[in-house]
Amino acid sequence: MIRIGILGNIGSGKSFVANNFGYPVFDADYEVSKLYKRNKKIFLKLNRILPKIIKSYPINKREIIEAVLQRDSNLNKIIKIIHKEVREKMNLFLKKNKNKKVVILDVPLLLENNLNKKGDILIFIDSKNSDVVKRLKRRKNFNKKLFNKFQKIQFSSNYKKKQSQYIIKNDFTKNTIKNHIKSILENII
Repeated sequence: MIRIGILGNIGSGKSFVANNFGYPVFDADYEVSKLYKRNKKIFLKLNRILPKIIKSYPINKREIIEAVLQRDSNLNKIIKIIHKEVREKMNLFLKKNKNKKVVILDVPLLLENNLNKKGDILIFIDSKNSDVVKRLKRRKNFNKKLFNKFQKIQFSSNYKKKQSQYIIKNDFTKNTIKNHIKSILENII
């Protein structure tokens, strides 16, 4: 099985690219939102460490945002609990798809949380900053302060680019992305 890790900054279009490969995708953001909505154990753990903020089940995303904005250490506490579960979900995904030729890992903190392996193919999604900001502002819950906090915990773009075997310049058009993907797959399969 070839594991392809998709790297990039927030709003660069990682999920857009990942979903155009035509292979099974592990979407960490989706898994996190499911944990908030359906996992009572996660709620109880978060409620225990942040009782004045995390009060409702299913977990209200606004409470998570409030916790992160209130104190930097809260983000680390949340990550510690959530990423353990995400890692388990990813391992289940990999086990389920072990006979697939290729799997795509759409995990925002793939490198930061050491979720990649030595033989993984890493692809950096490079997008113009102006395009990214435009796209982020269209998101329903966009919050500049929150965006800045998440950027601080990520490795720099330059570091991610150096770790990557491929860089896709994302212009957010399906044809361009499909052409990049086709070229990459021809090289690795």
